[in-house]
Amino acid sequence: MINATAIAILLLSFVVLIVLRFPISITLAGSTLITLIYLDIPWVVVGQRMIQGINSFPLLTIPFFILAGQIMSAGGMAVRLVNFAQLFVGAVRGGLAMVNCVACMFFGNISGSAVADVSSIGSVLIPAMKKKGYDADYAVAVTTSASIQGVVVPPSHNLVLYSIAAGGVSISSLFLGGIVPGLCLLFTLMAVSYFIAVKRGYAKGEPIQWADVPKIVRDGFLSLLTGVIILGGILSGWFTATESGAMACAYAFILTFFVYKDVPLSGFYLILKRTFRTVAMVLFLIAASDAFGWILAYLKIPALVTDLFLHISSNPMVILLLINVLLLLLGFPMDMAPMILIMTPILLPVVTSLGIDPVHFGIILILNCGIGLITPPVGTVLFVGCAIGRVSVDQATRASWPFFFAMCVVLMLITYIPDISLWLPHLVNGK
Repeated sequence: MINATAIAILLLSFVVLIVLRFPISITLAGSTLITLIYLDIPWVVVGQRMIQGINSFPLLTIPFFILAGQIMSAGGMAVRLVNFAQLFVGAVRGGLAMVNCVACMFFGNISGSAVADVSSIGSVLIPAMKKKGYDADYAVAVTTSASIQGVVVPPSHNLVLYSIAAGGVSISSLFLGGIVPGLCLLFTLMAVSYFIAVKRGYAKGEPIQWADVPKIVRDGFLSLLTGVIILGGILSGWFTATESGAMACAYAFILTFFVYKDVPLSGFYLILKRTFRTVAMVLFLIAASDAFGWILAYLKIPALVTDLFLHISSNPMVILLLINVLLLLLGFPMDMAPMILIMTPILLPVVTSLGIDPVHFGIILILNCGIGLITPPVGTVLFVGCAIGRVSVDQATRASWPFFFAMCVVLMLITYIPDISLWLPHLVNGK
């Protein structure tokens, strides 16, 4: 039987705590606790569910990926990847903008984080683009939009979050599923960058000197090898996703501190400190989300949402369109990790009831959430880019509209052509 009063209490307390500007993790745990009090369920259930939520071996993947990304970000990795990207697209009109797109793809393949992407690549390329005559708002828009590739391409820890929230969808399949959509996003953003560069009359980039090519290729290859270790190790069966994260940390540590020597060994303490702070926030959020997800299931809210969507239409194309619109709207006020952890247990039963592959839906969800990172008022990536480029959020938002619509086009392609996400996983897994 549906307890409408308990559902109202849960949703109302969630909204009130959000409006009062409580952190999302406290909001999730608090609204769960308030609802349990009304239902006369022992409070200890909240603690039990939170502990169970983080008592997972695959969850260790996230700290390792975050640490590997922090180590690589601390060194001169961004500069090396920018130089490597210039070999491919640096000499065309608006070359620096296209270099930005390619470099963000490369760095996303290492860090798995859009924020790390815009922080590292942006600190190098936004000032460089401004110096070469690019408008500051355009430089910020290109960088923030291109950094979204980091949430889709492996080793995105957001895909790991989705795997956990979805009850164990294969991480290797999700990583494979993100490769082709990531490439689609790259080529689309590059095309938009080129057309805007032509329209605004930006100059061609400067070609790389042949004498510098061997060193640039070597440094670029060594940097990108981190992603190869992670994905190659998982797909070959040599180690699990968690073990691949540990191997990536070891490789990143050796490369940054002993090969490139960009950072003194004493700087490792600050890297660990930043990593622990990030990991603590992520794990607490996952724990609170697990308790919140349990109360959602207890109150049969996912079943209610499924019935609601199916009453609107039984056509998967219509349902997916409605879900995309809902997620894009939620992306404005919500940050990415809470959105994944909250919406996955609600929406996944809807799509699986229509025969939609969980891997396919995972890529749709992650790209939706990624687009939300460049939209105010809670666009984390947008704010970081604005701080680096020293432009207002309004200016950067206006300049980002062409890229926003381009990403929405890619989103629709991924939504309605499942093979874009599923072709590579099926090929590798022999389906």
